Amino acid sequence: MLQYDRKLIVHKFRLLNVLSFNPYFIERVWLLISSIHFKSVLNEKTYLLQWIARGSNLVGEDFRRIIPLVSTLSIIFNYYLLTISDAEFHGKRGTKKVMPFNNLQAVSQLALALRDFCLGVIELSHPESRTLMINYNRLSHNMATRVLSSTALKSRFTALTSPTAALTSQAAALTSSSPIPSYSERSIMRQRELLYVFKDAVKLLKQLYERDCRESYCPAGSWLASSNLYHSEKFIQPLSSTASVFVGCAFGTLSILNSDEASLSVDQPILSTSEVRKLIILSELPFVISFQDRVKIFHDLVRRDKMENQPDHAGLYGNTIIIRRNYIYEDAFEKLSPENEPNLKGRLQIKLINAAGLDEAGVDGGGLFREFMSELVKTGFDPNLGFFKMTPDKLLYPNFQSNLIWKDDYLKHYFFLGRVLGKVIYENMLIEVPFASFFLAKLLSRHKGLLDMHYLASLDPELHRNLLFIKDYEGDVLDMQLDFTVNYEVLGQLKVDELKPNGRNIQVTNSNRYEYMYLMADYKLNRQIRQHCSAFRAGLADVLNISWLRMFDHNELQILISGANVPIDVDDLRRNCNYSGGYTVGHPVIQMFWQVVEDFDDSQRQQLLKFVTSCSRPPLMGFKELYPPFCIHHAGTDLDRLPTSSTCMNLLKLPEFKDKGSLKQKLLYAIESGAGFELS
Repeated sequence: MLQYDRKLIVHKFRLLNVLSFNPYFIERVWLLISSIHFKSVLNEKTYLLQWIARGSNLVGEDFRRIIPLVSTLSIIFNYYLLTISDAEFHGKRGTKKVMPFNNLQAVSQLALALRDFCLGVIELSHPESRTLMINYNRLSHNMATRVLSSTALKSRFTALTSPTAALTSQAAALTSSSPIPSYSERSIMRQRELLYVFKDAVKLLKQLYERDCRESYCPAGSWLASSNLYHSEKFIQPLSSTASVFVGCAFGTLSILNSDEASLSVDQPILSTSEVRKLIILSELPFVISFQDRVKIFHDLVRRDKMENQPDHAGLYGNTIIIRRNYIYEDAFEKLSPENEPNLKGRLQIKLINAAGLDEAGVDGGGLFREFMSELVKTGFDPNLGFFKMTPDKLLYPNFQSNLIWKDDYLKHYFFLGRVLGKVIYENMLIEVPFASFFLAKLLSRHKGLLDMHYLASLDPELHRNLLFIKDYEGDVLDMQLDFTVNYEVLGQLKVDELKPNGRNIQVTNSNRYEYMYLMADYKLNRQIRQHCSAFRAGLADVLNISWLRMFDHNELQILISGANVPIDVDDLRRNCNYSGGYTVGHPVIQMFWQVVEDFDDSQRQQLLKFVTSCSRPPLMGFKELYPPFCIHHAGTDLDRLPTSSTCMNLLKLPEFKDKGSLKQKLLYAIESGAGFELS
């Protein structure tokens, strides 16, 4: 009752405070849930948690035995996890025993059981039957809510053609000529309880998954759904051709229970039951699908979007952008501004002007654009430009003092750089720009970019350790002589900001130290760079639908941006290599080249790849995705000449060396020193 009645919200939170900080109670609730069963006609035990995980329906009595307990566990355990650090979660030396379970293996088992439970609820609510096309209708004055048919299909649609709309999902209705059947209050409450328990369980599951992303405690691959159904080619197939939307399904979100009729749209495509399931999973539980499969789905969504923004009938070239090579960032900021280039999804043709003011030779067939984008990224995200700083681990995040350098225009630059990153991902380019994990998590956040204290370690490990020391300090915190302020330096002058009103006059004590910790973390992670991150995220959303990116966690997003740090598959590179200028696959020099590459260690192979393509990491889905394809061009017979490259064309210019030793020596010298590097 407390869970569903808003009038009792105060009592709910009082009870939460009592139950959530009792680890023993949390563990006992889980043990009770795990043990609830019924006996089959053969007198065999069937556990309700496993029964639901199979998508099987429950009779009323069994439903009431387990659903409220799962909801209770999800709420109190999630609430409790917010208060403990990653070090406490992992039971590291020097921390107190605070976890409700004996070991992390038990937590892992709980997480995976909860994963299967959530998948079962999705299946239970969307059985394999024909999806009825019905209208939302108001049921009664007492139950001021709306439900759908027996399939319980409730979802929201985000228009593919409007990336910024991805930040606020739009409700969609299914239409039919037949009226909705009447439902009893009991069936309505049952459906409502399913929605609540799904929301609560997913919230806990995401919290446990984020812990695993920051510091692993689950076996590799264990988050993936156990059913082969979710890893089949059928699952990752594109949506039906009429479904030109990406569904950010709100199944489990309270707002759909009383959607406003004015927000419903009837012009959305009808999806099959399997598509609805798929989109709920991708929206709420994407981590149960393999990363490779999600990348395929993401690329398909981008491909469909490109069909609208880069149509074949528009020809090979798009708008021509004139850029001075010595002023790449300045010119790009002006020419690619929203005023001059409102739709950055379209094709762009780059025309470079050299230092003498003359046009550089050549026509941009796509390669020059990619080289330009690579150089723009290097300049724009260079800490020396002032927009980004580096953490102690040399990872990038927004510089909160950039306004001192760029004055009133600084937010426009963050919006621009967000668009640049969006364009890079949109064009399936890889760039070696390492972002701080907390910054990527802010971009993916559904909560206005707000992060909790657990992410502070990726920004300022020393401050994070100091705050944990204050938390565990057994003496009198007053001895530390702290107040609710934060000090920082601006152009050599010490500045002071208050963490709360009148903070300079409030001392940190044993009773308010938790408030101090969370206010300090909030200041560093959120308040200090709120405007910077909001502008960057808005620019990113101007090119890419953020809800697509939410299929990935912050670690996976970095891989999507920079590629995976994996060994280079020489056989795959050879299969997808082109030859020109007289070289063929059977030419003796080409045969020697591949023998040399086989002899290279992985570090040398990465240097070779960076030398030719400007990125040391292979494409996510293999070298068949590299555009333009890796190509080896005949560069003459001058044996004193070093190999050179044209990164805009992914082209290696290789002289016709006479022996393997000379080829290896010259190639190594070129890739290790950058000698002979050419910009075309």
